[in-house]
Amino acid sequence: MQVERINSGDLVINQLPDGSKVIVDSRSEKVFALNSTAGAAWDACSGSTTLSNVAKEMQRTFNPGITEDLAEEAILRLREKNLVAISGSSSTTSRRQVLATLGAIALPLVVSLTMADQKAYADLTGSNDNRPRPDAHISKPNGLES
Repeated sequence: MQVERINSGDLVINQLPDGSKVIVDSRSEKVFALNSTAGAAWDACSGSTTLSNVAKEMQRTFNPGITEDLAEEAILRLREKNLVAISGSSSTTSRRQVLATLGAIALPLVVSLTMADQKAYADLTGSNDNRPRPDAHISKPNGLES
């Protein structure tokens, strides 16, 4: 299986301290959140590569316990969101087999929402401005009441 990123020029990638990533696609106006496992897979396919090389790179940079099946699951998740393209055949490993080999490694997770959805949520919660929300209650520790 060959793996390659899609639309890299349209993406703004933010690396978070735990290895997860937030990717903004300005063309489709979508925001993607990748957990650390999916983030490691994303990093591993910075150029056109094979599934085997993705797995090896994820083992080197993320977790030595990464299997080729888990790397494939991560790539398939990225493909579902049109972040990577794959060509060639994939294995017939079942999701159950992937889950059985995980142990302490998190299953790759990629979620997305449109920028409009994200803005609407930010407007609703008041997280896009400095004004306090009317429903926000700040309680003072006992003994500090005025």
